[in-house]
Amino acid sequence: MDQRSLILTAFSLMMIVVIPAVLMAIVFAWKYRASNTNAKYSPNWSHSNKVEAVVWTVPILIIVFIGILTWKSTHALEPSKPLASEAKPVLIEVVSLDWKWLFIYPEQGIATVNQIVFPVNRLVSFKITSNTVMNSFFIPTLGSQIYAMAGMQTKLHLIANEAGTFDGISSNFSGRGFSGMKFKAIATPDEASFDQWVAKAKQSPDTLTTMDDFKKLAAPSENHLVEFFSSVKPELFQDIIGQFKMNHGEGREDMDMSNTAKARAEE
Repeated sequence: MDQRSLILTAFSLMMIVVIPAVLMAIVFAWKYRASNTNAKYSPNWSHSNKVEAVVWTVPILIIVFIGILTWKSTHALEPSKPLASEAKPVLIEVVSLDWKWLFIYPEQGIATVNQIVFPVNRLVSFKITSNTVMNSFFIPTLGSQIYAMAGMQTKLHLIANEAGTFDGISSNFSGRGFSGMKFKAIATPDEASFDQWVAKAKQSPDTLTTMDDFKKLAAPSENHLVEFFSSVKPELFQDIIGQFKMNHGEGREDMDMSNTAKARAEE
């Protein structure tokens, strides 16, 4: 709602300049047409303080107002900033894969692929990372997009004010299967419906209890169907992030050893 209000306000302010400019272009073309012999002809006119004041003052005031409004709204609507909510948030850990989305529910001990479910009017707190190239997590109906990057964690907080099924997408090109990297976000009408969905997920025979299980899932696939995992390794999300930090550290260690060997050879 706040984002929509910001867009509509900025649009309305810009119309203060655009609409008069379009109307004046039509009026001037009509008034000073070649067949209108009654139009005032002023070949030596070149300047008007009144016209200059209007032409410069109005756009400057609009730009200043929009700038202030945007600055305040940008900070107020910061995606990682928690939203006001009395109920305990639903925590969902998001992992961008090639070319699908893995969603981990650490408190419920389950995981899904290409589907998330949460109760209506309850804060959803996302922790987001990538197991591959940089991507972007986006549910357009509910709020802002935010990037998913390997070895890093970003945050996003959303609330669905009405029950329904919303389209989720990847809004950052990530390769061949990018077009099929979509998911569904389902806001249930009550807590009981959410609990039933969790119970359904717990009946799945598939699990993600080891990194080997995760690596099998992470293998590139296109237009991946919805999938459920009844059990998940508690530290899986952190392990996914940590594997890149570990590789980076090993790379630096190997480089240091290589440089040391090279120095000794030169001696």
